[in-house]
Amino acid sequence: MRYTLGQFASHAFLLALAFIFMFPFYVMLVTSFRAPQELFTPEFNWLPQTFTGAHYYIESLTATPVLTFMKNGVVISLGILLVQLLTAIPCAYALAKFEFRGRELLFAIVIFALTVPIQVPALPLFLGLNAIGALDTYFAAMMPFFLSVFAIFLFRQSFKSYPDEIIHAARLDGMSEWAILWTIVVPGSVPAIAAFSVFSLTSHWNDLYWPMIVIRSNELMTPPLGLAYFADSESGENYGALMATATILTAPLMLAFLFAQRQFIRGITMTGVK
Repeated sequence: MRYTLGQFASHAFLLALAFIFMFPFYVMLVTSFRAPQELFTPEFNWLPQTFTGAHYYIESLTATPVLTFMKNGVVISLGILLVQLLTAIPCAYALAKFEFRGRELLFAIVIFALTVPIQVPALPLFLGLNAIGALDTYFAAMMPFFLSVFAIFLFRQSFKSYPDEIIHAARLDGMSEWAILWTIVVPGSVPAIAAFSVFSLTSHWNDLYWPMIVIRSNELMTPPLGLAYFADSESGENYGALMATATILTAPLMLAFLFAQRQFIRGITMTGVK
């Protein structure tokens, strides 16, 4: 009986947390179907009193280039992720499996770099990109994130748990270190890579700060920048279309997380166990 009550209490607590985290998404979805006169009523209604159908979604897709925003988000997020994996995986493998002077110091620098936010080097990066004429390009939106110290840390923890005996056996068979890394170690670390991919894609899909600095043209706007289309200094925000657009832009991330959920959870748990 005590075990059953404990289970009930833990599940009730988790359901309460789930409700707290999911409630803003519910409000976003319901607001995208509400009539304008319902948005500022003093009482909260769980369902729309006047159902507008797909009106706001049609307005979002026809009045603004939402599909262009999504394309830019896909190009930038996937481009950043690809370069991050190509740079972080070899670095993490070297820190995890190679013995060389200064390895611990180098790893300490990686840990220290985790504490540096993008706002710190933002001005020098902006001036450098402006000097080479690279502002308002995909490269400018992606370049500061090509090297991820968080990825190096996460993959290093995963690679350290990989059996050294397998790597030694592969070396005795004449395999090069690059072949060992990409054909043996990386396939065995898919959960950690999937977990980082979810973090990276979510972060850069939702990033507003850096694209707002370096992106100027509407053709290159990312999803968060595209939401500014619905701000009007005279008539105010078009909240219905804004929430419809936010729903459209959020859906790919939620689907991607559901698709990679199992690998994401495995990656988080495995990198925390030596």
